[in-house]
This record gives sequence, structure tokens and C-alpha cells, in this order.
Amino acid sequence: MKKDEKTQIIESLAAQLEKTPNFYIADISGLNAEKTAKLRRACFEKEIKLVVVKNTLLRKALEKKALTDSEALFPILEGPTAVMFTEVVNIPAKLIKEFGKEHGKPVLKGALVQECAYVGENQLEALISIKSRDELIGDIIGLLQSPAQNVISALVSSGGGKIAGIVKTLSEKE
Repeated sequence: MKKDEKTQIIESLAAQLEKTPNFYIADISGLNAEKTAKLRRACFEKEIKLVVVKNTLLRKALEKKALTDSEALFPILEGPTAVMFTEVVNIPAKLIKEFGKEHGKPVLKGALVQECAYVGENQLEALISIKSRDELIGDIIGLLQSPAQNVISALVSSGGGKIAGIVKTLSEKE
């Protein structure tokens, strides 16, 4: 591979890291062509971009972007490496677990999710339990709605008499 080709790949990886800073590093070696195609199809369906890269090129792209905690991933950049870029932080972990049960691979080497490095296959369950941005927003909305719903139900449960009294009091204050 020529130097300009390597530079182009590093630039492409750096741009992808800028666009989607959450990524998983997995080992997919040993999968035959049929299983690899199945994995790629599953990634596509779940909006995960799967890229097989050379370790040195990925390392240089990570160094170029200087992402928080990315240095912790340098020791795992050995052997065959596939990178899974994602917008939804826990979807690749779920895919690795499901696909791995059936086919034995991929194996999680590490991940950089929400500016935290996770190294080793033993981190898979922790990554699965991370809530996505939409799930967190839903939880916050639920927490905010709960007190308002309690107040409204308390006011309505007494036959509406309290609501009429509150409206009358507020109108007299003006």
C-alpha cells in the first residue's frame, strides 16, 4: 500500500471518528465469507458501519483525533481488527452478543463509548446496559411528568371543586 493511500485511509477514519465518536473494536477473524456477509447485513440493518482496518492506520487516526481516553485502546490493536461505528451506543454490544452466541465471533476487543474506553470482552454486559440518548431523554421526561401528573390527579380526584376554587382565586387576584 502506498503512502498516499494510507494517508487517505487515515483521513477517512479520522472523518468517521469525527462523525461518530462511539465505536467498538472487534475480532471477526475465523468467520467464513457467508457468516461475514451475515454480520455485515446485520450491521447494516442496525445502522452500524462495519470497517475492517489495519491496526496502525486506526491508531494513527485515533492519535490524530486525540479522542478522550482513546490511548487505553492502543494495547488491543493487535491481530485482525474490525471497527463498528454507531450512533446508538449499546446496539453494537447487543449485536456482538447475539451474533457471537450463534457463530462464536465477533469477539469484543474494546470500545470507546461516550468518551470512556472499555477494554476486554468482559465489558460486553456493561456496554449492553448503557442507555442510549433517546432512552435517557425518555427517563428524564418521565421523571419530570410524574410530579405534574400527581398534582393534576389530586386536583381532579376531588370532583373538580378544587380546580374551580383555584381558578376563582386566581381570577380575583388580577
